[in-house]
Amino acid sequence: MARPEPFDLSGEKSEGDSNISPLREAWQRDALDGATRELLAEDARYFLRQSLSTPCLNALRACGGVWLEDLQGRRYMDFHGNNVHQVGFANPAVIAAIKQQLDELAFCTRRYTNRVAVELAKKLARVTPGDLAKVLFCPSGTGAIGMALKLARVATGRHKFISMWDSFHGASLDAISVGGEAVFRGGVGPLLPGCEHVPPADSYRCLWDCASRGGCDLKCASYLEYVLEHERDVAAVIAEPIRSTPYIPPREYWQSIRRACDRHGTLLIFDEICHALGRTGRMFTCEHFDVTPDILVLGKGLGGGVMPLAAIVARPELDVAADRALGHYTHEKSPVACAAALATISYIEEHGLVENARALGERALSSLRGLAARHALIGDVRGLGLLLGVELVTDRQTKERATAQAEEVMYRALSKGLSFKLTMGNIITLTPPLTIAAEEMDRAVAIVEECLGEVEAAGC
Repeated sequence: MARPEPFDLSGEKSEGDSNISPLREAWQRDALDGATRELLAEDARYFLRQSLSTPCLNALRACGGVWLEDLQGRRYMDFHGNNVHQVGFANPAVIAAIKQQLDELAFCTRRYTNRVAVELAKKLARVTPGDLAKVLFCPSGTGAIGMALKLARVATGRHKFISMWDSFHGASLDAISVGGEAVFRGGVGPLLPGCEHVPPADSYRCLWDCASRGGCDLKCASYLEYVLEHERDVAAVIAEPIRSTPYIPPREYWQSIRRACDRHGTLLIFDEICHALGRTGRMFTCEHFDVTPDILVLGKGLGGGVMPLAAIVARPELDVAADRALGHYTHEKSPVACAAALATISYIEEHGLVENARALGERALSSLRGLAARHALIGDVRGLGLLLGVELVTDRQTKERATAQAEEVMYRALSKGLSFKLTMGNIITLTPPLTIAAEEMDRAVAIVEECLGEVEAAGC
């Protein structure tokens, strides 16, 4: 079979840092021993290669709390975690709930329900904002996005969606269609029809240059409504309330879009897969904006960093698809995954992790802003709770992205025991467990500063 011409996306840097860069190779040469290299080679032999994840960086043998441990016994504070570690890795309460459930009921076949799945649905209906009360589960956030899109189409009788450029909603064909990242969308052929995109609410790199006018005047929200007015048949606006970079829009932004959706008969879907369950200093990110979506999607940390589980929670009046299969997943009501989720939510509530995220986030944000005053590489610092971003630029006036310097900082930090993710090529994204202690947070900020100083001194 003839192979098509490659669609070169090697220069795209959005959702994560590159897994094929020369710096990655250099770090591995210096850091990894023979046994680790052998395992990585075996991994590459059997797994299909793909951007961002394979070939792999390193190999792990243990994780717990904020820490990862590799095969060589080196430990790293994980400020990446794929956003599954709200309650820390290998949380004892979550592990205990999973073990107990395995002894009681390990699987629930389709057409049946079970007590723990019903209890989790009731719990989500209680903790989610507003009148969200009807639930569906599935094993992945991407799958939950698909269910939300289908429900919006059935409920409205429309097929179009509006979402944001640079957004991420998962890697399946429907999710990349509403997503806005070239590394996922490019070169895969026709995508889901009816998917329109608008610029995100990014005040630092505003397309309408809001900074020159004294601050955000909601041009981006006005443009979204302009598209709604002209499309007329949009089923839903789907968006992350806060992008992982993070873009943090003003409170009025989402309130304006909520009103616009209501005027045009369009649903509002919030993708909180990465940030729900306390990361931003509220249990759900949309609570910062006093806006309740019609459908809320959550996942990742819902399974306690152990079990794969995601959910949609919708308004009761959207329960209109009794004759359709929105998800129909084999593990839809997995009692083991639901037990993990119940233990996760209980742990967050009982240990005050939402409050810890808010307090430590404010402390860390203040420290990072102090770094900005001392390091010219830092163009912007922003965050909410324990979702923190440090944007590196080569020039604060032009805001040119310091992608090479950001990658240097990342690998130097890794060698000092701190793991984090780069987004958009130049943004240090810090998302630690909500269980993190103040001393651990201070140490992480100190490592970032030490690495910034080294990169600046080296003139990288």
